[in-house]
Amino acid sequence: MTVPPPARPTPTADGAADARRKGTPGDVRDATGHADAAPAPDDLGLVVAGTRLLTTPDGGLPRVGELPATTGWVPLGTLDGVPAWLTETTGTGDPAVGRWRSWRALAAELPEPVATLAGRAVAVATWRRTHRWCGACRAALADVPGETARRCPDCGLYVPLRLSPAVLTAITRPGPAGGPTELLLVRHASGPTELWALVAGFVEAGESLETAVRREVHEEVSLDLDTIDYFGSQPWAISGPGVLLAGFTATVADPGAEPVVDGRELVRARWFPVDALPVELPPAYSISRWLIDAVAARARP
Repeated sequence: MTVPPPARPTPTADGAADARRKGTPGDVRDATGHADAAPAPDDLGLVVAGTRLLTTPDGGLPRVGELPATTGWVPLGTLDGVPAWLTETTGTGDPAVGRWRSWRALAAELPEPVATLAGRAVAVATWRRTHRWCGACRAALADVPGETARRCPDCGLYVPLRLSPAVLTAITRPGPAGGPTELLLVRHASGPTELWALVAGFVEAGESLETAVRREVHEEVSLDLDTIDYFGSQPWAISGPGVLLAGFTATVADPGAEPVVDGRELVRARWFPVDALPVELPPAYSISRWLIDAVAARARP
């Protein structure tokens, strides 16, 4: 999607759906290109309070010139060449312009490149708020120009925004008696417990992504996997700063095996025919849903 100044990014249907299906992030670039500049009125201005963002009355992202006089702008990157800036506030009371929206609500409505930028704003703001002091000597950290990183002026400790990779897997098996392919879906003990989702978990130190997939599946549903194929990735602002979801498809090693949930992270696990999936699925803007939709589409005759 192109955002020519001074037009505001607004939702478009086909491009957003296409990008979500393919898992492509759009043309969102990092902040190094305008690290020493100051915001211009036509630049995008992302104001963050916790996991909420200030939006214009029509639901888009505001321009810097549309906002009240604000200081503390941090270069966030560019969206199709348009510089974007971040500032954080407490978000108490009604905003002078626009309204507050959660990132989850925005991601459900905005085109993928804009949703990605909004998610980056939440992630960077959260990281800046929670990484203010040196973990080695307790001095105040200073920003590193041109990077999403801070450095301790006393001991030199370098603190970048580190990624926390997590994996999620769409596990399938052949349907009984030549019936449709079946997909394993689970319900979690916490979070959105009403959804049927995919087995997922964070990568541990020393693991490859594929090793993490096999471990998480074995730990959570006691199944072993045959083939594993990489599908795509998505930054995920809701789970914390720097969380990157990596999606995989996999086939179960024993088609007759039934899942056994761990009882701690998962409360249910069940095989569903891909032509009879439940309606309580993850939202359309999530890589979890992209995986489910891709598996279902692949199994259609």
